[in-house]
Amino acid sequence: MPSEKTLTGLDQAAWEELVTRFGGRMWAVARACGLGPADAADAVQGAWLRMVENLDGIRDPERVGAWLVTTTRHEAVRLARRSRGERPGPSALTDAVVPDPAASVVNADVGRRLWLLLDGLAEPCRSLLRLYALNPDAKYAQISMRLGLPIGSIGPTRSRCMSRLRALIEEDR
Repeated sequence: MPSEKTLTGLDQAAWEELVTRFGGRMWAVARACGLGPADAADAVQGAWLRMVENLDGIRDPERVGAWLVTTTRHEAVRLARRSRGERPGPSALTDAVVPDPAASVVNADVGRRLWLLLDGLAEPCRSLLRLYALNPDAKYAQISMRLGLPIGSIGPTRSRCMSRLRALIEEDR
């Protein structure tokens, strides 16, 4: 049975796939800009809204993830400036979000290696650390339900898993 079309022209399954694939990364970008949970949620929501508004103008569907991350960063910087009472000048937003190309390459390489090392961990470490990385404000009750772990074991398990990951990082150096 075909799924219902949403107002954006994407079917529900496609929309859910986008949210699953890029939502955690968008959240991490917003939090990396120094936003609290509420403002980070606003930045991510603003980026999704910009996507819906510009859906007809998407020329390269393979670049949607990069577009969403960049748009989230723009939204986060705007919200951070607003919360500090700053008014951006004509080039303030662009200056704030233009990353150093060399740093971007290094960060991407480090990130890829870290995710590969994380994939080498056994369960529940792999899922637990992925969940923390993609949802830094997840509550123990949510993690418990998602992973089927007792609430009291989440902290100690996380600590052991981080130790294993640190050891893998040291071996990888």
